[in-house]
Amino acid sequence: MSYENYDPYFPDQPVVDQYLPVWANLPSFRSKPAFIWAEDGSSGSLKCSTLTYEGLNSSANSISSQLRQSFPRGDTLVILCSPGLELVEILFGCQRAGLRGVPIIPPNPTFSNDDHHHLVRVLSQTRPKAAVADRNYIEKVQRYIKLSSPETPLSNRLRDLTWIPMEDLIEMKVTSNKRLPASVYPGCKPEDVYLVQYTSGATGIPKPVLVTAGAAAHNVRVARKSYDLHPNSIITSWLPQYHDCGLMFLLLTIVSGATCVLTSPTAFINRPRLWLELITKFKATCTPVPSFTLPLVIKRGHISDKKRLPINLTTMKNLIIINEPIYHEAVNRFVKAFAPFGLNPSSISPSYGLAENCTFVSTSWRSKLSKLDGSDFAIHDKLLPSARLNYDDTDDEEDRINIVIVNEETNELVEDGTEGEIWIASSPSNASGYLSHPSLTQETFRSRLRGSFSHERFIRTGDRGIIKGVERFLYVTGRCSDVIKHENGAEIHAHYLETAAYESCTRFVRGGCVAAFGSYQNMIVIVAEMQKNDEKEESVLKSICEGIREFVMKECDIKVDMVALVKCGSVPKTTSGKVQRWLAKDRLLRGEMEVVKEMKFDREDDDDESLKKSVGKNMMVNRRKRTDNL
Repeated sequence: MSYENYDPYFPDQPVVDQYLPVWANLPSFRSKPAFIWAEDGSSGSLKCSTLTYEGLNSSANSISSQLRQSFPRGDTLVILCSPGLELVEILFGCQRAGLRGVPIIPPNPTFSNDDHHHLVRVLSQTRPKAAVADRNYIEKVQRYIKLSSPETPLSNRLRDLTWIPMEDLIEMKVTSNKRLPASVYPGCKPEDVYLVQYTSGATGIPKPVLVTAGAAAHNVRVARKSYDLHPNSIITSWLPQYHDCGLMFLLLTIVSGATCVLTSPTAFINRPRLWLELITKFKATCTPVPSFTLPLVIKRGHISDKKRLPINLTTMKNLIIINEPIYHEAVNRFVKAFAPFGLNPSSISPSYGLAENCTFVSTSWRSKLSKLDGSDFAIHDKLLPSARLNYDDTDDEEDRINIVIVNEETNELVEDGTEGEIWIASSPSNASGYLSHPSLTQETFRSRLRGSFSHERFIRTGDRGIIKGVERFLYVTGRCSDVIKHENGAEIHAHYLETAAYESCTRFVRGGCVAAFGSYQNMIVIVAEMQKNDEKEESVLKSICEGIREFVMKECDIKVDMVALVKCGSVPKTTSGKVQRWLAKDRLLRGEMEVVKEMKFDREDDDDESLKKSVGKNMMVNRRKRTDNL
């Protein structure tokens, strides 16, 4: 059955918010949960609260009515709410009020943890009129402002804001649930910027991306078709709700008429098994996760915990894996580990996206391929594909997001089988550009192919990729800025060195917490986090450094010039778990990392046969331990 038009009188809406009153006025949807918030209870049971389609529509009406009394259309509000149903209500209320929202993770309100730099950036770039936060947070901010002596640029900007308690907006009901005609809809028009979505910061300082309401609606409609989502779909997500995939799935839920079960990233990190329990309890059919989730859940998921809900993954149709690159081996291990719990390999959905395209770009999963084993995807250099570009005749031409591979130096198309920069053709899903960055907007969002007679514009993603095979699978191989050049002119992506470094010593090095980069004088450096509270003798630390270098040489044919072992939590990451190599490099060079052991190597060390034998023995021990753990 096709759910593209679930009801013959239900056409697609120009903005996501306008789907809400449609669902809320259908008898079968009024009391249907749109979102469920789940968290661990003190007794070990799940505590859940529900927001129905009727309730969310009513709340959006109420919040927008209150906001419109104080702020004209187009004003900017920074949203500093913790993850939860209230944040969802505020986001939709702002859109219905015609306001530009800037949701960000609220930093510590005492601003003493050195985590407020992004807030300073947001306030200076977006110049919001007001901030929405919970009362307790606002009280602490006001205390900080009062005690700031002398005054600081941050305290001055915070003082200039109108502070709105989230509870006041949520608790006060001032409008009815009556559906407004489209002609008098008060909210964002398709061409209005309704969201400033910051890039992840994986390759540089986060940039403010302008997202129009129409582009966001188009983007999630394309994602809905790609993942075959519909009103019977049940989504689970612990991703941050402020931007990228976490925010997109809030919109995707509403466009699909589905139900989404949410929890916080902190809850998942504290107890990864929670994710599996939510899939089991709510019979989830779809869940988006960063690629680091898979090995983390295998390691810390307590799969066979008899005291908790038995895991059942038989309902899963779309296990969406984001955060390129996506390693086949990591996915294969996960599938093997959870096949006994009902996980179907065909549910694996490697995907690709970025803020500049409102988030979603592509997936290699197709419903017609569901009979295939997920491991049947063709593999390129250990990676799974993130798109299938050989479209069927049945695919809607209007909704395709076309991808090409370009020589990043000449701006010319390359042939299939040649790696280059991924460019995304102009489409209704494209964001409008970067706020207050006209030259960067021109360079990134309006690039043209050299030697082409077409006037088509493209988004330059800054990602490297390659298209291969009859199906024209797209493999996202890494980031242009993170390519490491070897002394012989050869290039390699940093993630291969990082993976080898971790695999050399899984007992002591933290997975997903390794950064590789080129430094001054063509030095190749690896920074690796040690396991928490793992204090080792000097001889052991030296052996770990030597083991990392030797294994990287064996696996990647790259000579590492320096290895730095650092304390747990030292390697900087984005909110979605991507390693910020540029920031790790900057902090290491500035001496701002808590280094446990730093070891530089001379080229002559490569001839030390005793070292090779010693390290080789250590690697075999680590490999045996890793196999036993699986």
